[in-house]
Amino acid sequence: MLDAEGLCFRIGDATIVRGVTLSVSPGEVVALCGPNGAGKSTLLSLLSGEQSATSGEVRFQGKSLSKWSPVALARLRAKLSQESTLTFAFRVYEVVEMGRFPYDTPKLDGEIIRACLQHLEIEHLEDRFYTSLSGGEKQRVQLARALAQLTSEHEEPRMLLLDEPTSALDLLHQEVALKRAHDLCREHNYGVVVVLHDLNLASAWADRILLMKEGRLVRGGVPRDVLTPEVLRDTYGIGVLVLPHPQTGRPIVTIDRQSV
Repeated sequence: MLDAEGLCFRIGDATIVRGVTLSVSPGEVVALCGPNGAGKSTLLSLLSGEQSATSGEVRFQGKSLSKWSPVALARLRAKLSQESTLTFAFRVYEVVEMGRFPYDTPKLDGEIIRACLQHLEIEHLEDRFYTSLSGGEKQRVQLARALAQLTSEHEEPRMLLLDEPTSALDLLHQEVALKRAHDLCREHNYGVVVVLHDLNLASAWADRILLMKEGRLVRGGVPRDVLTPEVLRDTYGIGVLVLPHPQTGRPIVTIDRQSV
């Protein structure tokens, strides 16, 4: 569905992404994790086509991103950025409505917008001005906008790219946001790539975790194979303890404070 081969990205003398090759299948949640400055957000921007690689290629559904028209790609791929720069006094409903711009479906748009608001539990904010919201509320509105962008009558694989979607959210809404992305992945065969700092959220919701360090992919696989004390010490430079979750058996990571 989404394939990247040999991606490099340079700014001046600095190489931010170094030779990354990966693939994401329909119906799969892939988490990008790693320390600050590892290149995760830049890689996500390359995968979305928001930035162009210095070298290498990204293909979506077998076709280079450069060969897609902007409208066709916007109907099949949505990205939630880490920060929103929206400063005009749009109502929440209008912000989510922006996700419908690639479509000409006025009879469906209202129903889709309200469904996305409900999925993120923000329907009560519909008439609030976006600029009056908290950081966490803004993040949920932007995620609703991305979901609205991908909602269509036509069933075909779509790609949702999320850059730290839970960074401003409380415990409940972290789970709500990632569960919604996970459910869309399963129900509608979406591919999801999500940048996360919280390894326990990645462990809970991702099918695969890709660890980055200094612009490179250093380890990838299912959570139990990636989230080990040895791998995480090499990646983050700190000792951790890894325990099984009492309900799911998936790894839980906590700091080994005797190693600090």
